[in-house]
Amino acid sequence: MTRLVRIGTRGSQLALWQSNEVANKLSEQGYRTEIVIFKTTADKRQDVPLAAIGGKGLWVKELEEALLRGAIEVAVHSLKDVPSIIPDEFLLAGFLERADPRDAWVNIEGKPIAALPDGAVIGTSAPRRRSQIRTLYPRLHIEDIRGNVDTRINKLRAGLYDGAILASAGLTRLGRSSEITSYFSTEEMLPACGQGIVAIETLREGSTRDIAASIDHPATAVAARCERGVLQKFGTLLDCYSACAVHATQDNHSITIRAFFGELEGDRAIRVSRNGNDPDSVVDDVYRALVAEGAMELVGALG
Repeated sequence: MTRLVRIGTRGSQLALWQSNEVANKLSEQGYRTEIVIFKTTADKRQDVPLAAIGGKGLWVKELEEALLRGAIEVAVHSLKDVPSIIPDEFLLAGFLERADPRDAWVNIEGKPIAALPDGAVIGTSAPRRRSQIRTLYPRLHIEDIRGNVDTRINKLRAGLYDGAILASAGLTRLGRSSEITSYFSTEEMLPACGQGIVAIETLREGSTRDIAASIDHPATAVAARCERGVLQKFGTLLDCYSACAVHATQDNHSITIRAFFGELEGDRAIRVSRNGNDPDSVVDDVYRALVAEGAMELVGALG
């Protein structure tokens, strides 16, 4: 009998799109699938900043607990929501092909962000977006915005914000690309580590890792491991308040990794870029360059 694979996911529209995409790909490999939905603490507490209740790791932790108790075989995540260091008993065993990693600007009237008046209110909850927007548009005011895509766009329609920054991948996957006013280039706004990548988590031991690996996209896996590798070099120094971004691209056999570390409210920012043919060596080069530019002192100030 064909093996049943239970896929753990959050219940948001985007999470369900991701888990259904994983289910479709597993079905093509001959597996039967069942999607199991979990409502996490982070989903239930929309009234407070995410960092105040434990950060994005809350979305991952409760699915990991389901893996441990055998309630599911695989858990599906947006990779940018997965902490750079996960417990040893778990493994990110598969990655779907990366979607557009850029950030998108959304304004209900279609106004460019550069055309907004001084003091206009921009919605974003990501520290690395806050830091980079402050550098690009210091005259604008930035406020936290939480909720799924529908919730955030409804807040824009209600006039609570003059615009918001969202991941273009999420909008596109939900059929909402028409809501996008413009895109930030990756030079303007370096994406979050893992942005646009769907990750499949399993237990490290056992056969479930082979299930996830059967639908892995190799080039995306290299990018994911490079980006996470840079953050992992900082151990536990980084948290959900850290304004940092890492993005890896490949050209034939050459890998380029760019990284950004900044201050949430100050003006200091570090940007480095390194390339080479060996992923581990490029990760090391980027880390050494960040440290040489003062990343450790910047991380300490954020903490």
